[in-house]
Amino acid sequence: MKPANESTVSKNRPVTPAGAGRWIGQFALYGAFALTVGVFSQWPLYHPMGADQAQIKVSISRVGKPVGECRQRTAEELAKMPPNMRAPMDCPRERSPLSIDVELDGSSVLSRVVPPTGLSKDGASSIYERLIVPAGEHRLRVRLNDDVRPGAETHEREATVKLAAGQVLVIDFDAEKGGITLQ
Repeated sequence: MKPANESTVSKNRPVTPAGAGRWIGQFALYGAFALTVGVFSQWPLYHPMGADQAQIKVSISRVGKPVGECRQRTAEELAKMPPNMRAPMDCPRERSPLSIDVELDGSSVLSRVVPPTGLSKDGASSIYERLIVPAGEHRLRVRLNDDVRPGAETHEREATVKLAAGQVLVIDFDAEKGGITLQ
């Protein structure tokens, strides 16, 4: 084997730019990147709604009532069951869907029926909707039903709301605060 001489070793080494050239190149690339970020953070202008508009958000997540009534199991039914499964009451797991209607100044702007989640349909029903409306004073009516059984109570709320341009009104449900809330 022949020892490598210095001229062949230096030919295989990569050529690197001089120190000042490297710094100037990095500065130019970082400057171009910062300029691009700065331009796109200010342009194009984004307006989520018009100057004379407001927004109504419906954001409700609620577990509906069971679809049926619980019943007492008979002694014969309990005897046929394994000892660890002998619950005296038999209650359905499935929950009622969430039904919501929103009226603004007498006309319907939202009408939805949201099924419960889960494989056994025993989870919460969730709705999230954004409605763009004209700013000003409006008559709002919200009806919510979370029980499909006959004679079930429907939660209802009527209010006159004054919405300023750019304002967001949130419709929610809080049982501790009396039902449908407007914030």
